[in-house]
Amino acid sequence: MRVLIANDDGIASPGLALLAEAARARGDEVWIVAPERKWTAASHQLSFDTDIVLTRREIRTYACSGAPADCVVAALSVLMAETPPDLVLSGINDGRNVGEDMAYSGTMAIAREAAMWGLPALAFSRTKGGEMGLREQDAVGALIDLLWAARDDWHHEGTWLSVNLPKDLPAPLAGACIGRDKIAAAMDVTAQDGERITCRIRRGRPHTLSPGDENTAIDSGHVTIVRHCWFAHAPLEDATVARWQSMVK
Repeated sequence: MRVLIANDDGIASPGLALLAEAARARGDEVWIVAPERKWTAASHQLSFDTDIVLTRREIRTYACSGAPADCVVAALSVLMAETPPDLVLSGINDGRNVGEDMAYSGTMAIAREAAMWGLPALAFSRTKGGEMGLREQDAVGALIDLLWAARDDWHHEGTWLSVNLPKDLPAPLAGACIGRDKIAAAMDVTAQDGERITCRIRRGRPHTLSPGDENTAIDSGHVTIVRHCWFAHAPLEDATVARWQSMVK
């Protein structure tokens, strides 16, 4: 099986190495296209106004000068155009991706971009501080095995899976709702000089918990799996649109 791996923590990140080794241990042909640097909270940025440079580091391993989503587009349209991957893996992100992270996360953007190309994709994130040894590699490999074998259960048009790993692996599985846990809830003023105000986004999150959400399940030692869809929406009722139309002068 041919696998593409990308991330938002950069090509040198331990999480990427663990994910790649887990895939290789399964006998997969692994391609890595990952950013040259860390792109935390890059969301689904695409670099329209600058050249993207791909630098070969090892066999089937490239550092990309662009954002996380650029890595996917470059891999699928340049490096793997004639032999597309069967599966796209993203991560393993250094830190959980829950709640509103779905919108901010470059890890999620990689899987979302893959879903836009019609490919099955798994976005892996993990609570900070866990070991990164063979035991954890085997646990991640087992999850890839399981979710690939069960892809007909979850892979439909526009969908991908977000897989949050607890600190200790292996761990039991749990379905969960997204919940709420907003990062970037405030900015702090770091300097002020006349008309110029310098601010910095405050780090951290409130770690909000609600019954059945990802944080609750992860904190209890579970692997959480949530299916997302990039074109999910909340349609307006026809009567609402008709009422608005009647208000147009």
